[in-house]
Amino acid sequence: MNQQQLFEQIQKKRSFLCVGLDTDIQKIPQHLMETSDPVFSFNKEIIDATAEFTVAYKPNLAFYESLGSKGIISLEKTVSYVKSKYPNIFIIADAKRGDIGNTSNLYARAFFEKQAYDAVTVAPYMGEDSVKPFMTYKNKWVILLALTSNKGAFDFQFIEDKESGDKLFETVLKKSQEWGTDENMMYVVGATKAEKLKEIREIVPNHFLLVPGVGAQGGSLQEVAKNGLNSKCGLLVNSSRGIIYASQDVDYAEKAREAAQEVQQEMEVLLKEGGLI
Repeated sequence: MNQQQLFEQIQKKRSFLCVGLDTDIQKIPQHLMETSDPVFSFNKEIIDATAEFTVAYKPNLAFYESLGSKGIISLEKTVSYVKSKYPNIFIIADAKRGDIGNTSNLYARAFFEKQAYDAVTVAPYMGEDSVKPFMTYKNKWVILLALTSNKGAFDFQFIEDKESGDKLFETVLKKSQEWGTDENMMYVVGATKAEKLKEIREIVPNHFLLVPGVGAQGGSLQEVAKNGLNSKCGLLVNSSRGIIYASQDVDYAEKAREAAQEVQQEMEVLLKEGGLI
């Protein structure tokens, strides 16, 4: 999926919502534990309930890898289900990979050849050769960690270069422009750092930004849109717990749908205000 196709889906659905499939087997409704694959059963119902309002799904691989081979099977079934039933929905592997070139080649092959992901999150710490292998695939995306929403972001991401005056996250944004384009590279920018989005947009005006942290983590959708929207929307705002765990009872899918629709309606207003629909 290229940038224009993603923007068209945003316009069609009047939404830039990404639903995080951070499926914790300890939190899913108890009645699903009687099924042959509780994690997939939960995901399938969540996907069917929310697909109308979302343009992307983002499974966090740790939730599946923690369950061993069964979890990997559940994840593969989830991705296959989205691709077969909702082929226009963007799927992000939230894997945060980043290793030497040979290893990154294998990671890229795993996500883009063996599995049907559209994008994978990548840590830029090891530099160009750890990132470029993911960019050799047409219409696939790298989503580089730039400015994250966690407390530990202040440990390194705000370290200032004495010569340039740039903070480390700004260096990542600038240097990575040499590796890819706005057609194959996005950036993670946490919603809890929404005030920084205006500065980030000055460096990467045309790139899509994946913005986690709205909802349970306290980020403001209005602030994110005010500072981050560009002429092609340029935002995928992720909500995980606030949607998939809107209820932990038998009505979980219905409540997830309601939560997703509520976010979509808010996004529709913001898109209209921005003249994008």
